[in-house]
Amino acid sequence: MRDVPFIDAHVHLWDLDHLRYPWLTPPFADDGPNGSVEPIAHTYRPADYRAEAAGWAVAGIVHIDAGAHGDDALAETEWLEAQANDSNLPMGIVAFAALDDPDVERLLAAHAAHGRVRGIRHIVNWHATPRRTYTPRDLTTDPAWERGFALLAKYGLSFDLQAYPAQFPALATLLARHPGTPVIVNHLGMPVPDDTDGRAEWRAGMAALAALPQVAMKISGFGFVQRPWTADDARPWITETVDLFGPDRCLVASDFPTDRLFGDFDDTLGAYATVIASYSDDERRAMWGRNADRIYQMGLDI
Repeated sequence: MRDVPFIDAHVHLWDLDHLRYPWLTPPFADDGPNGSVEPIAHTYRPADYRAEAAGWAVAGIVHIDAGAHGDDALAETEWLEAQANDSNLPMGIVAFAALDDPDVERLLAAHAAHGRVRGIRHIVNWHATPRRTYTPRDLTTDPAWERGFALLAKYGLSFDLQAYPAQFPALATLLARHPGTPVIVNHLGMPVPDDTDGRAEWRAGMAALAALPQVAMKISGFGFVQRPWTADDARPWITETVDLFGPDRCLVASDFPTDRLFGDFDDTLGAYATVIASYSDDERRAMWGRNADRIYQMGLDI
C-alpha cells in the first residue's frame, strides 16, 4: 500500500508556542486514557508530519481538533488555514466546538466561513471509570448537546464522533433524528475490552451505528484498545468493523502524532495495510483514501 494514494483522515497538528493545549502542558500524569503524553508534547507542524509519513504516498490529510483550549477554537482554525496556505496541508479541517454551549452557533458559523473546514469534533467519551472518562458526565444525554448537533446541518458540517460503545445505542437513536449530518466515528469505536461484556457491548453498539447510512468508521487508534499491539491483535476488531460498515464506509487513518505513544508511523500504518490486504484492490483503495476523499469532500479524485 505504500504506493497507493493515501488520505490520512485523522491527523493532529499543533503549535505549543502559538495556542494553549491544556492536555499537552505539564505536569504530566499517566493515569488517563492516553497514558503520559509527555513524549508528544512538542510542536507538530505539516513538515513534521511529512517527515514521519515520507515512506507513504500521502495525497492529503484531514486535521482533527487537537485539544486546544476551548477559547482558542477559532484561533486554531485560523492557524491551520495559514499552515495550509504555506504547505498545502491540511486539506481538510475538523474543528472544535462545544455543542452544549448555548452560544455554539456563533462559533459554528465562524468555523464554516473558512474554506477548509469540513466538520466539528466535540469529544464526548464518558465512562464510569475515572481513568477512562474524558468528561465528567455524559454530554450526549443533555438536550442542549443535541440542539448544538442539530445546527451542524445548517452549516454543512459533518461530525467526528469520539465516544465509548456503551454510549452508542442512545447515540444511534439521536443520530437517526439527524440523517443529513455525516458522522465519522473515531478509532474503531474505542472498544473497552476489559469492561464486563466489553466485546459484546462494542459489537452491539457498532451494529446500531452501522444501521445508519450517514455513519462511517475510522480504522485508527488501536493503541487505545491495546498497547503494545500488532496487526494480528487488531485484525479481528478491524475485520468485524468492515463486516458491519462495509469497505465503502471505513477510513484508514494514522492518528499521529498521538498514536506515536503506542508505536512509530511505519509500524502503525503498516499494520493496518497488512490487515486490509485480504480485501480487493478497489476495497483497499476505498479504505485507504477514496472514502476520506468523498466523505470529507476533498476533491482529490484519487
